[in-house]
Amino acid sequence: MVIGKGDIDRGSIELAGIGHAFGRHGPRVLDGITLTVPHGQFLALVGRSGCGKSTLLHVIAGLIHPQAGEVRIGGRAVRGPSAKWNVMFQSPSLLPWMTAAGNIALGLRYAGTPKAEIGNRVEELLALVHLSEHAGDNVQDLSGGQQQRVALARSLATRPDVLLLDEPFSALDPFTRATLQQEVRAIATSLGLTLVIVTHDVDEALLMAGRAVVMAPRPGRIVADIAIPEAEHDRRAFAEARAEVLARFEAAHPSAIPERASKPSIRRFFFPALGRQPQS
Repeated sequence: MVIGKGDIDRGSIELAGIGHAFGRHGPRVLDGITLTVPHGQFLALVGRSGCGKSTLLHVIAGLIHPQAGEVRIGGRAVRGPSAKWNVMFQSPSLLPWMTAAGNIALGLRYAGTPKAEIGNRVEELLALVHLSEHAGDNVQDLSGGQQQRVALARSLATRPDVLLLDEPFSALDPFTRATLQQEVRAIATSLGLTLVIVTHDVDEALLMAGRAVVMAPRPGRIVADIAIPEAEHDRRAFAEARAEVLARFEAAHPSAIPERASKPSIRRFFFPALGRQPQS
């Protein structure tokens, strides 16, 4: 099969001179942000609260129209939300009176998908997120982690090219959070998606992404753009990248101590087959 340029670039993201303020005379929340994310790359926007990272994600998603600059996804200017780029938020935002299957089917119903096709697609997604046995359960009866799995399945229902994560694991317990981090990354990899995650947790960025963009506040701007090698392939390079991300994070937020996973947590999820964690 011949792969055209459109297939290669369909999930690419281009930000050109993005600037934004809330209100005509409000302070600048974002300023001069230019960034390119190739299709299939996993990018983490890292920074403390107030640096504009969630605002930038919402600009990418078309939920906020920037006062300056332009966003393009797959070569098309972003003018608003689209089924080709979906967001997972901090809260699952599910309809509490509906079942897991019903919540997943919502986007497909609004898109006019045939009923038979909706049923098949929902079954596929429930299996993908390991919730087949909970298809008929009311979402109020599910755990926090299960609710986020429903939200993930709903985000994937329309077969998007880009998945945008706005700290969707922040309210979960450490074990569930670590499990979902790995599963979401594996699913996005298998589907060939472009993934952008917003986080204030440096180690979450290192686990989820192959590239970390560190942001500083007042106004929100990029201060570092760091490639993250796979830990399993090059332990030393990974440790060096981790140290650089931490250093740039701390320099951008001198009064903040970044949240870090514990050493046992790092060892368990970054280096499961290795005897010890590299020193950073």
